[in-house]
Amino acid sequence: MSDQDPNLSASTGGTPGARKGFLRRFLDAPADNTAKTIVVAVGLCLVASMVVSAAAVSLRPLQERNAALDKQVNILQVAGLYEEGIDVAEAFTAFEPHVLELATGTFTEAYDAASFDDRAAADDASLSTALTDDPASIGRQANFVTVYLLRNDDGSLDKVILPVYGYGLWSTLYGFMALEEDGNTIYGLQFYDHAETPGLGAEVDNPRWKALWRDKKLRTEEGQGELAITVAKTPPAAGRDYYVDALSGATLTSRGVDNLVRFWMSDRGFEPFLERVRAGDI
Repeated sequence: MSDQDPNLSASTGGTPGARKGFLRRFLDAPADNTAKTIVVAVGLCLVASMVVSAAAVSLRPLQERNAALDKQVNILQVAGLYEEGIDVAEAFTAFEPHVLELATGTFTEAYDAASFDDRAAADDASLSTALTDDPASIGRQANFVTVYLLRNDDGSLDKVILPVYGYGLWSTLYGFMALEEDGNTIYGLQFYDHAETPGLGAEVDNPRWKALWRDKKLRTEEGQGELAITVAKTPPAAGRDYYVDALSGATLTSRGVDNLVRFWMSDRGFEPFLERVRAGDI
C-alpha cells in the first residue's frame, strides 16, 4: 500500500493520469489549435510593438539631430555657402536666426529662435490663424516664423533666408527662399521636404530648374511696385525678370510653387518684413 497522497498526485500531475496545468495544456495543444494560434499571434504582436516603441524612443534624439542638421544644410545650400566636407554646425553660425511676427514684420523676443518650431506653431491654434482665402492650401498660417540673416564682415546685410511652404500635386512642399540685401532680388529657392512625382513634380530639386530663380525679381519698380514673380509657361507682362519657366509635365506642381511663392511674398506673408529690409532697417 502506497503512502502517497492521492490528492497531491491528481493536482500536480506527478503520476500518470494527473490533471495538467493550463500552460502544459496550452503547449500540448495541436499547432493548428485556434486558441493557441490567437494567443501566439497576440503575444508576438505585443513583443514586436514593445521593441518598435523602445527603438523609436531611443532613436528620437538622433532623428531630431539629423533633421536639424538637414535643415541647416538646406539653408547653407540656398544661401550658396555649402561645400562638401564642411563642418555644417560651424558654417551655420554665420546666420542670425530670428523669430519674426508676420503681421508687423518685426522680430520678437517672446520665443527662442534656436528652438522655435515653425511647423508646430502652424498647427497650434494659439500661434496660428485659420485661412479662408488660402491660395497656398496650407490650412493654417503661423503668426510667427523663423527667418535667418546673413551679414557681411562689416555687419551690413548680405542675404535673408525665408521659410516657405505650400501644396503641390501630392504633398506640401517645404523650402527656403534666399533674397539679396535689397529684399527684392531672389538668390535661390530650395525645397527640402515634399512627395511630388519623381521625374515630374520632383524636378523642383533639379539644379537646372533651381538655377532659373537666380536674380529674378519679386516686385516691379525696385521692389516698390506690384508683386510680379510668376511660375508659368509664358512670361508675364512685367517681363522675364519676373518669370520662372514652369516644370514640363508638372502643371499642378508648378502652379503650387507659383501660389506658395506669391502667397509668402505678399502682404499676407513676408512683405511687411521685406519693406523694412528694403528701407535698410534690418
